[in-house]
Amino acid sequence: MKKTGIISILLTAAMLMGFSGCQNKEVSPSLQEASDTEATTVNPLTDDMCGGYLEGYDTFKVTSESLTDGVWDDITSNTDIGANKSPQLSWEPVEGAGLYVVYMFDTNTNGYLHWKSGNITETNLPEGWASPLEYNGPHIGHGYTHNFDIYVIALKAPVEKLKGSVNGQNKKLGEFIKELDTDKDGNTGNIISYGKISGLFTDSRFRNGKTPESTPVM
Repeated sequence: MKKTGIISILLTAAMLMGFSGCQNKEVSPSLQEASDTEATTVNPLTDDMCGGYLEGYDTFKVTSESLTDGVWDDITSNTDIGANKSPQLSWEPVEGAGLYVVYMFDTNTNGYLHWKSGNITETNLPEGWASPLEYNGPHIGHGYTHNFDIYVIALKAPVEKLKGSVNGQNKKLGEFIKELDTDKDGNTGNIISYGKISGLFTDSRFRNGKTPESTPVM
């Protein structure tokens, strides 16, 4: 690609990021080196960009066997190389918790929700645990590498409704999560603590040095 073309693309990307807030902060191949291995070494996406919820609450550790070197395994994606299986998750039981809620969303697309499950009582969810109605894995139709956060939230009691549309953008996702602090009987202080785990996923069309110029976008 000519130097002028590269400069034009960079300027356009910068303008999009400036105007759209969290919506278009993608990791371009130049940042993640466009390779499966090198993409695992850096995650420049942080909470102060997008998706930082529940600050101030106690936290607990969540682990996943579906996360390899900071990248979600292909099997978790809803793509031609994936199986649309929800990631494996584990955490220690939280004292006082009656149930748990799981949210997974793309932090680069203003709360695009990929997983929403409630009334969970176990603390080890095997890969593929969530139903197709609750889970729709990473599928990036227009970008390179996105960051996907999973929140596991420990609650004292059930809530009236677990809000949010799976496989859709939820601009009020932060509000939906904070509303979990009120249980179905109207009692506040329902959130005990939360765990968070993050990982990247790269569109397979832009791996191994492939670029938008050499790979057509469908």
